Amino acid sequence: MNNNAPAITVTRLDLQRLERLLDSLEEYGPGAEALERELARAHVVGLDEVPAGVVTMNSRVHCRDETTGKEYRLTLVYPEDAGPEGTVSVLAPVGCALLGLSVGQQIDWPAPGGKTIKLTLLDVEYQPEAAGDYGL
Repeated sequence: MNNNAPAITVTRLDLQRLERLLDSLEEYGPGAEALERELARAHVVGLDEVPAGVVTMNSRVHCRDETTGKEYRLTLVYPEDAGPEGTVSVLAPVGCALLGLSVGQQIDWPAPGGKTIKLTLLDVEYQPEAAGDYGL
């Protein structure tokens, strides 16, 4: 991510789980390095302090590609839960970029072929903390 990356918010619990994930990786690739940089700059809050419009782990989000107008519904998951359509791993470039974003913020998503997609976060349709699902 570049220096004009949007400010992000992460819960203490997500931070702890993600640090454990990073510690458990046998191979530390670009995804892990990017996630580590995001976590290092994040504003960390308690589970009951995170605003409802912030993307946390296991949040379902609605975003739009500003170039094409195409809309996506994605669920941000841990790598072991990625695979089903609509899920995106936090170690993938777009997953890492979505973590901690607030509704209305934009991110640049590196797409195949060297293109960059500008995504706008339109809505957090489901956030475990807002729903009281702290076990997720």
